[in-house]
This record gives sequence, structure tokens and C-alpha cells, in this order.
Amino acid sequence: MTASDETRAIVVDSKAPSRLAIRTTPLALPGPGELTVRVKAISLNRGEVRRAITMAPDGWRPGWDFAGIVEEASPQSEGPKLGARVVGILPEGAWAERVCVPAQSLAVLPDVVSDTEAATLPVAGLTALHALRQGGLLLGKPVLIDGASGGVGHLAVQLAKKAGAIVYGHIRREELRPTVADSCTGGVIVGPTIEAARPSGPYHLILDSVGGATLGAALTMLRAGGTCVTFGVSEGPTSTFESGNFFRQGGARLYGLFLFDELRRGEPASDGLALLSQLVAQAALKPLVEVEAPWTEIGSMAQKLMERKFSGKAVLHVA
Repeated sequence: MTASDETRAIVVDSKAPSRLAIRTTPLALPGPGELTVRVKAISLNRGEVRRAITMAPDGWRPGWDFAGIVEEASPQSEGPKLGARVVGILPEGAWAERVCVPAQSLAVLPDVVSDTEAATLPVAGLTALHALRQGGLLLGKPVLIDGASGGVGHLAVQLAKKAGAIVYGHIRREELRPTVADSCTGGVIVGPTIEAARPSGPYHLILDSVGGATLGAALTMLRAGGTCVTFGVSEGPTSTFESGNFFRQGGARLYGLFLFDELRRGEPASDGLALLSQLVAQAALKPLVEVEAPWTEIGSMAQKLMERKFSGKAVLHVA
């Protein structure tokens, strides 16, 4: 195996701190429609980190979000050209020095968008974008974003404001108010549970990333024809709710959003990433980056993320 057939990547290693370590691994040749990207920055998401440090087998390669430079394109590939700065998403294995990526999972970055900003966009930005689209036309309609200061939430409140919604952001700690206040045109709601948001409802659209009792409460805060989009279970995998209150609203619905399935069935990631990147370039969308560090600190950064030591996004720079 030559150096061109290898890459360094973050892998699960049960003997390493937080079960994550940088190791040399094989690099597959790009297939039809794929490009090789040299990665410059990655960002962490709770779902992939939780799997890596609690249940994944040794050798598994985590990683969804990355930004980098196209290093090699096969003759059959379309999309970004050699040397282009790009942002992209993979279902796994993105935390590496070099990755092979389908062209439809990449978007070219505007010059003014940094690698740091770009790396925050794939999972969090695309989740926020697709979740808000479930509400249809949002102009003048009340929208509640639970966990508004989190990785998805801080982007969702900005996108909802740009769509003309009356945006309510629920946070659990008062000190987080400044991070979302500018985008919450309806108001910032502070409280230990989502019940604090009930008096401001009912809502046309609710975004839930918590599950459990939070989801149960959210389903009874919808107006007629309203939608609750759920895309996480950090509080718990099961939920109970007052079914009578839910169906009597008439036309209310619950939508389960799993991003990678969403991308397979509908719009490719390249389209959404191009839109999000342009919004960042226009200063219409500002990612909240709480932590930047070299990727050699993956173990400690993963642990801090799971312990909720910071809100917003953590970006690691690949040497």
C-alpha cells in the first residue's frame, strides 16, 4: 500500500480516550461520480459522537460534516472542479485527511465563507432547512424552535426569521439569550421545559430535537393544520401525549425527519449546501462556533460535547 492509498482518519478505538483516535486507514479510489477531497475542517454532531463513544465497534469511522479542497476528480464526475473549495456531507467517515465523496454531496464555497463556517453547515444546516420546509409558507406564522441555542436551533431561528415567520426560541438557560435574541422575532422563551412556551402558542410549526416528554408536550401546542417536526431523542426514545388534544386541532401532524433519508428521497445535499453557503456569504446566516481546536483533541472535544460544556458548534481543524 502506498501513501496515496492511505489516509489518516479518526476511528473508534476502545483503548483511546473517549474511544476515539487518529489512525492510518485505507483510502478507497473514487468511483464514478465521486471526487477526492483533502479535508481542512470538520464539525461535531451529538448523534455521531454518541454512537462513537457508547456503542460503535472498534475500527468504525465516524464523521458527517467537512470542508476542504477537491484534490482529484474522476473523468465521470460532475460538480466541483479540481482545486475548488467545497463543503460536504457523508453518512460516515468524514473525519479524515482525505475522503471520497459523491459530487451530489458537495457544494462549492464562496470565497468569503471560511472553512470553519462551512464545516458547521452540513448536518445542522440541512436539518434546519428541511425541517422548516415542512411548515410550507412561513410568512407571518408562529414557529417554535426548541433548543434554539443548539447546533440545529441557532441556524433554524435565523432561517425562520428570513422566511418571515414569527419566531419563538425556547432555551433552558438565561445566559444563552444573547445568542438567539436577534432572530427570535416573537420572543425568547426561557424555562426548564418546553411547557414554558405554551402560553405563546398555538404554533404553526414546532421543531423538536429532544423527544421524550418534550415531544409529547409539543404535539399539544399546535394550531389547526400545524406540524411538529422531530429529529432527535436526547431526552428519551419514547413519548406519551394527550391524543385528544392533538387530533381535535384538525389536520395537525407529526413528521419524523432523518436527514440522510431526506437527502436520498428528495433534494440532493449539494443544493441545500449551496443555498446555506450563499446565505453565509451574504451575512444572512451566521453559524455559532463555540469551540475551535486541532483534530488531535477529538477525544476531549467529544467528551465536552456529550457533557454539554458548550452550545453552538465545535469545529476541529485537520492538520
